[in-house]
Amino acid sequence: MLKATKVRLYPTPEQAAFLNAQFGAVRFAYNKALHIISTQYKRHGTKLRAKKDLKPLLAVAKKSRKYHWLKDFDSMALQQACINLDRAFQNFFNPQLKARYPKFKRKHGKQSSYHCTGIKVGENWIKVPKLTPMKARTHREITGTLKSITLTRTTTGKYYASVLVEDGVEAPAPLQTVDTVLGVDMGLTHLAIDSTGRKVANPRFLKRARTNLRRKQKALSRCQKGSKRRAKARIKLAKAHERLANARADFQHKLSRQFIDDNQAVVVETLNVKNLLKNRKLAKHIADASWYSLIQKLAYKAEAQGKHLVKIDQWFASTKTCAGCGHKVEQMPLTVRTWDCPGCATQGIDRDINAALNIKHQGIIQLKAEGLSVSAHGGLRKTGTSSAAA
Repeated sequence: MLKATKVRLYPTPEQAAFLNAQFGAVRFAYNKALHIISTQYKRHGTKLRAKKDLKPLLAVAKKSRKYHWLKDFDSMALQQACINLDRAFQNFFNPQLKARYPKFKRKHGKQSSYHCTGIKVGENWIKVPKLTPMKARTHREITGTLKSITLTRTTTGKYYASVLVEDGVEAPAPLQTVDTVLGVDMGLTHLAIDSTGRKVANPRFLKRARTNLRRKQKALSRCQKGSKRRAKARIKLAKAHERLANARADFQHKLSRQFIDDNQAVVVETLNVKNLLKNRKLAKHIADASWYSLIQKLAYKAEAQGKHLVKIDQWFASTKTCAGCGHKVEQMPLTVRTWDCPGCATQGIDRDINAALNIKHQGIIQLKAEGLSVSAHGGLRKTGTSSAAA
């Protein structure tokens, strides 16, 4: 099974200078290929493939006077830039992904380069082509067959290496018998409400950091472009955003780990976040909650353990349907937090916990439809086992 480990690098000034130059070469190869493809199509209507048509030209470019400097850098990293651009165009032309047209890479954005030959990993060092071993902080032992190393530089100037290895262990087969199922409803007041009645408070990282971000953004805007003060202000703002992103990722990793470790199947809704962000009053809070990122972490953690992440239809009426009897009400505005069911006369139904229970029930139906044996506590309700869409 392939496993990736991210480690922090501490290059010397000379090594950092070479890495920055290599990132520039990779960025140049990507941007030049994108420029050629775009220009060729606009002028002549001819479609070129970055991988098929432009990648072979790298060897020709290295022999020319204008681009001979490309020989100083790892050829695999330059070729991977063309492969990445080719994949970006494939995603753009795939109607299911709805990806945007590839953009030119910026000098001060996140940089990366891919290496798969001439690489070595030691206890506290990493070796890539054209460079002496770099100091690294390996927080865990890296064992297995080394496949590739991807070097990255963040907007704050930190260097990382993502080490991909084949550990020789087969991926666990998906469980055929599921004993514990958890339904999870995503929200804003509470980030996650599960079918056991537990409510996970929304940390609201962006709201807590908004004043600090606004102050640093204003300081950056007041600086003259190209000045050293502006460069320092940009780093300060980038570090504030980095701390925010790290705090959110750390929280989601711990929460998703708890959900997956404690259950054999987790059921969530398929959320169309793009449409939800059109609500101007809630867009900032929805972006801060980062539901999609949490679901991604649940997905790969579940796959690594052979467990199941079930995504139910986004139009499933989880909030409007009573989890006890299956009765569906006509309207359920956001201001209504508890309601009474006219079907079974249950009073004070918590809309979020009720939605989580319905999500769990619908997930059990899907798991059984796939031929799995499900014996979750609570099971299915006697009536209304499949409710109508909203």
